[in-house]
Amino acid sequence: MSRIDTTKEFIPVRIAVLTVSDTRGLDQDRSGDTLVGRIEGAGHVLADRKIIRDERAQIADQLRAWSLDPEIDVIISTGGTGLTGRDVSVEAHRDVYEKEIEAFGTVFTIVSMNKIGTSAVQSRATGGVANGTYLFALPGSTGACKDAWDEILQYQLDYRHLPCNFVEIFPRLDEHKRRK
Repeated sequence: MSRIDTTKEFIPVRIAVLTVSDTRGLDQDRSGDTLVGRIEGAGHVLADRKIIRDERAQIADQLRAWSLDPEIDVIISTGGTGLTGRDVSVEAHRDVYEKEIEAFGTVFTIVSMNKIGTSAVQSRATGGVANGTYLFALPGSTGACKDAWDEILQYQLDYRHLPCNFVEIFPRLDEHKRRK
């Protein structure tokens, strides 16, 4: 169970959303729309949003560029985490990570098991850190995006989440607070 310390002031996080798809445009990007709605609904800031093809180098280049942007704290990608030959988001993320957050994939699998049963083994959701920016790769289904946000990310991206002090592990939040 996740707990939020409501005695502390909420600090919005600046989040970029990257949809990985060979076929979708912005007008058909339901998973991206789902994430944007939840990000903004939680009070966070949509820092940027793009759609990019399933090309490992292009995905990695975009992740690197955003991870170096001081106006972006978190990157969430959707799509390209499956098992087909064109699904290269996980590999692109790992090309960029300085450290992988191995527990993210494990927790996402647990959440998925409760929703879709053993089909959860087909997901390769991952998380990591690069240049002080948190990166998460989610499957391309709207259900997976909802589950990842509602069950994990909405809590982990709120520094008021107990028991840890998120500012200690997310120094950009402290900088952001000082700029206010």
